[in-house]
Amino acid sequence: MPAKVYTDKDADLGALKGKTLAVLGFGSQGHAHAMNLKESGLNVIIGLYEKSKSIPVAQEKGFEVVSTGEAVKRGDVIMVALPDTKQPEVFEKDIAPNLSKGKTLLFSHGFSVHFQTVKPPTNVDVILVAPKGPGHIVRRQFVEGRGVPSLIGVYQNPTKKAKKTALAWTKGIGGTRAGVIQTSFQEETETDLFGEQAVLCGGTSALIQAGYETLVEAGYQPEMAYFECLHELKLIVDLINESGISGMRFSVSETAKWGDLTVGPKIIDGNVKKKMRSALKDIQSGKFARQWIKEYQSGYTRYRQLLKEGENHPIEKVGARLRGLMPWMQKRSTKGAQASY
Repeated sequence: MPAKVYTDKDADLGALKGKTLAVLGFGSQGHAHAMNLKESGLNVIIGLYEKSKSIPVAQEKGFEVVSTGEAVKRGDVIMVALPDTKQPEVFEKDIAPNLSKGKTLLFSHGFSVHFQTVKPPTNVDVILVAPKGPGHIVRRQFVEGRGVPSLIGVYQNPTKKAKKTALAWTKGIGGTRAGVIQTSFQEETETDLFGEQAVLCGGTSALIQAGYETLVEAGYQPEMAYFECLHELKLIVDLINESGISGMRFSVSETAKWGDLTVGPKIIDGNVKKKMRSALKDIQSGKFARQWIKEYQSGYTRYRQLLKEGENHPIEKVGARLRGLMPWMQKRSTKGAQASY
């Protein structure tokens, strides 16, 4: 049975009128939610740690900025827009001591609640609002009068108003303009992690590098390998994004279709799917979460090493040079880049 899709008519901004909405963090999702909610006529304050680089940015956008603890104390609905690994210590230090009965904690990803690195008291509502797009897209679509499809979830509901609050918040950020589907913290977390690891980031990155290496090792020019295994990927993904896999096949050549249908399953075969199941089990059991938390606690040593190895892969140097020949392409520096919160 298809999931019910909630739209504007199913959500009432009145559920948030007269309330203080506190957004903890002003990074990718935090700034988008805060600005969209403010422009929806709601009262929003920002909670940041002392000396955060985001303080002047938020103030410049017209927000009142207070300490994290003060924001929780004053907020009726509190969005925890902080990195998963940072949430436990901030929760213990600044959030939990300032929570009181009837407040609502809102998360844009279920990781910390589902894996219990954060344990909210039972007298507060705990909800999920997860737009299926990065913050800058959430913001841009809102400004253009549209919205990004979103997910909502309810983990705790002592007030019996949690779902109404989640739908109202989603309407405030523009999500109900596009459509909203209800999920659970468990389902959102586990499917999100699996998608990132097996397909969207991990799977795609590894596939690109393996294809590039295969062509270069066979004696082809690195530039040709880059074009065929990385550059043109966007063209295919855009077609899939717009009209699905079958729609993409409609747009490519007969030769490309035949290779897709007959060779693709030989590359991504039953053995790959078996490894995907293994990765999913690690997510479901909490093994991945424990490893990631341990990595954070040890100072990101292996994480930084792996990032550096990726940055030094030959495909990066070739790509940087070739992208320099493409004046239409937006250039982004990733050196030392890190999300602000």
